[in-house]
Amino acid sequence: MAYTTRDGSAWMPEYLTRIDAATCIGCGRCYKVCSRDVMHLHGVDEAGQVLGRVEEGEDEDFDGELNRMIMIVDNAGACIGCGACARVCPKNCQTHVPADRIAA
Repeated sequence: MAYTTRDGSAWMPEYLTRIDAATCIGCGRCYKVCSRDVMHLHGVDEAGQVLGRVEEGEDEDFDGELNRMIMIVDNAGACIGCGACARVCPKNCQTHVPADRIAA
């Protein structure tokens, strides 16, 4: 597959496929720069079980089970491969895969 920018330069989008839950600190920087609604903040308990999505504006503690929060890729198909999320991540916990290595 060949991709080009508007000026004809070669470009290969790299799509966000996963975020490492052990490394993610749930800072939300990636979420704030993503215009495509690709990832969302989720609560995690002490055992590492994902409790559910944390909705904006709600003070959710999942009945006292919340230990920390992490970002989870829950809408990967919306990623356009711009890489903005990777540029702002302080923990480098994201995995991006070149478009030519992802099955359609």
